[in-house]
Amino acid sequence: MATPPPAPTFAQLLRNEGATVVEVGDWETHNRNHKGPWGPVHGVMIHHTVTRGSANTVELCRAGYTGLPGPLCHGVITKDGRVHLVGYGRANHAGLGDPDVLAAVIADRRAPVDDEATVDGNRHFYGFECENMGDGEDPWPEIQLLAIERVAAAICRHHGWNVNSVIGHLDWQPGKSDPRGFTMASMRERVAKRLAPAATPTKPKPLPTPTKPTVDLSRLRTAALKDPKAKGTPVTYSGTRIVEAALVDAGLLEKPRLDGHFGTATRDAYAAWQRSKAGGSYHGDDADGVPGKDSLTRLGAKHGFTVVA
Repeated sequence: MATPPPAPTFAQLLRNEGATVVEVGDWETHNRNHKGPWGPVHGVMIHHTVTRGSANTVELCRAGYTGLPGPLCHGVITKDGRVHLVGYGRANHAGLGDPDVLAAVIADRRAPVDDEATVDGNRHFYGFECENMGDGEDPWPEIQLLAIERVAAAICRHHGWNVNSVIGHLDWQPGKSDPRGFTMASMRERVAKRLAPAATPTKPKPLPTPTKPTVDLSRLRTAALKDPKAKGTPVTYSGTRIVEAALVDAGLLEKPRLDGHFGTATRDAYAAWQRSKAGGSYHGDDADGVPGKDSLTRLGAKHGFTVVA
C-alpha cells in the first residue's frame, strides 16, 4: 500500500529526477477528492491528449470540459519536455479498468491483457497526459519521451515500485489506444535503465608483491672457490649471475663479465665490494673475493636479493 506524498514533495521528487516542472495555479489543492478517495496509489498511467498546442492542452487538462470536469490528470507533459502540474489528488484520467491489471500492478508483475472495466482507476493511479494527436503520425520528440521516462522513474523510485507499475491507458481500459506512437514496453525499458543501480566500479586487483631472488651461500661459495685458472668445466650456479648483476649495479664489474661463472673478474669485483662497499669491514686477506654471509647479506640488501645460508 502506498500513500501519495505531500504535493510539494511530489513536485520536488520530479525535479530530483531531472524533470522541468511548471506549477500551474492552485494545482496542489485542485482535485476531485469530494467525489471519492485518492489512494492507496499503485502505479503511473500514461495518456495522450488528442490536442495541439501546449497552452491549450494544459488549460484543457486543468479545467476539463462539459461532462468531465478537471483536473484530467496530475501532470501534462508538453512536446517541449516540460511537466505542467495541474492537479493533485483524485483526477478524472483513468476511469474504470480491469481488476486483473490492478492486481498485477500491485504485485509488481507484468499486467495481462485488459478485458473488463469494473475498478476505479482514478483512485489508484498517478496520471500524466502527454501532448500528442494520438494518430500514430504526430511525432514524439525525444525531449518529451525523456520527460515521461523521468516522471515515471521518479514516482517508482519514491514508492519502491518496479517498471510493471508503469502502464498506458490502453493497458487499463478496453478500447483505449493511448499512448499511441510509442510502445509502453519501450518506455518501461527506458524507465528500467534509469532505475538500475549504478555499477560499482571494481577495484583492480593489487599487483603481486615481487619476490626477491635468493642466493644460496653454500652453492655460491663452491662456485667462487673453484680455481678460476684450473682446467675443466667451471662450477656454475644461477645465483652467481644474481651476484654478478649486483656487482655490475654497484659499478664494480663490467657488464660483459656478467656470464654466470665466478671467475677472476667476478672474484676481484667481489673483493672490491668487501673492501669498500660493504662498510669497509674487510681488509687484507679478509677481502679475498669469496662471499661470506655478512658481506653477501649486505650486497643483497642493497641490490634486491636475499641470502639462504
